Amino acid sequence: MDPISMIVTALATGAAAGLKPTAAKIIQDAYAGIKALIQRKYGETSVALLEKDPASKARRSVVQEELEKADAGSDPEMLAQAKALLDAVRQHAPETAGQIGVDLEEIKGASLRISDILAAGVGVKVRKAEIAGDIEIKGVRAGGASENPSKRQ
Repeated sequence: MDPISMIVTALATGAAAGLKPTAAKIIQDAYAGIKALIQRKYGETSVALLEKDPASKARRSVVQEELEKADAGSDPEMLAQAKALLDAVRQHAPETAGQIGVDLEEIKGASLRISDILAAGVGVKVRKAEIAGDIEIKGVRAGGASENPSKRQ
């Protein structure tokens, strides 16, 4: 997963898990940390927009574009915060990643590009991968929930 996608995935899963009243304190703290870092370094990034609907592909795309323009993917502090948040969600609310359509674990990478996922339930799961070349997953539609995610705004 490229650095910007990792940051956006961390934000989306963090928002989905960390804003719930029952969220573990470690998730809430990790989410608050990355959000504060983004506001401090990249003030104009639309994190609040993403918080309203973390599963929205369009909202994630806006945040991704803003972070790409700001070159946040080359910021070691940002990448460390994103990894810490993803680790916290994976340990304390693993079901959250599936709600937004991504569930990753122990990826070492060379390249992985996942796009156009629309999920109510797990859309993509990757476990213990050591990707040695490009992998691209596109156009995944998932199911398993009564709500149709395409009707979200």
